[in-house]
Amino acid sequence: MPNPATNPAHDEILETFVCLRDFFRYAVSRFNEAQLAFGHGTTNAVDEAAFLLLEALHLPIDTLDPFLDARLTRSERARLMSLIEARVATRKPAAYLVNRAYIQGEPFYVDERVIVPRSFIGELLFGGLVGEGALIENPGEIATLLDLCTGGGSLAILAARVFPHARIDAVDLSPDALAVARRNVEDHGLGARIALHEGDLFAPLGARRYDLILTNPPYVETAAVDAFPPEFAAEPRLAHEGGGDGLAIVRRILREAPGHLTGDGVLICEIGAGRARLEAEFPALPLIWLDTAESEGEVFFVHAADLVAPARKRPRRS
Repeated sequence: MPNPATNPAHDEILETFVCLRDFFRYAVSRFNEAQLAFGHGTTNAVDEAAFLLLEALHLPIDTLDPFLDARLTRSERARLMSLIEARVATRKPAAYLVNRAYIQGEPFYVDERVIVPRSFIGELLFGGLVGEGALIENPGEIATLLDLCTGGGSLAILAARVFPHARIDAVDLSPDALAVARRNVEDHGLGARIALHEGDLFAPLGARRYDLILTNPPYVETAAVDAFPPEFAAEPRLAHEGGGDGLAIVRRILREAPGHLTGDGVLICEIGAGRARLEAEFPALPLIWLDTAESEGEVFFVHAADLVAPARKRPRRS
């Protein structure tokens, strides 16, 4: 991480800036000037600056105003300057610089071994998917749950909060990601409820079946991954790339999930921008699309009974 003490201009700033407001304004200006890319929990320079500075100072990340005029110690000022410059120089997501990300207010450890967690499924679990009149009316009836492509384990951990009686398995192909997931599971005190498995999709699970499968698999087209800005390229490529059209892994999940769902089980899958392609390929598959405040048509819900023989669109013969 850059050391501001080695830059005379930074030395002047450290002597001039005295409160959080000074560093907040400076960070927004630097991020806009550098034309950084966002999308790892924030969508703009203002929110990114607020998150980075508040997390670095161990303050609530959604409470900026009360602290804006708080005076900072010399060491605090040096740390904030270092983080601001590191965000610009390295183009790494802010979450990597402070080793922290949040979903639904829950904190998760992150580093470059794992994608920064940001699934829309997390929002759905706490907003309309579960409860009276919802698609999953009684969360207490979910006894077995699978988080497929778990990454750092965030969805498995959130699901443990929503489905209090569920035994949860979480699978990922990457041993590095699972090391991060193990730390998060332990940090959240859920080691007795969440079992981690290394392997390719359902391979390590044998014949196990689940009432609910959650998955946020890699779904980005290869060409789009190749063109990623540095912030997204800093994440493991394995966590993004979904083949030429982005749906290679999603197709496998649709094909293999029936063998791992109970009779009344359901699959919830995030696929990004692939809705039109998926619906064209499986026109008879009754997918229920779940929207969030920030997304439309990027997550689907489907019953096990409808997955038994998903009908593909057959190519025309000349």
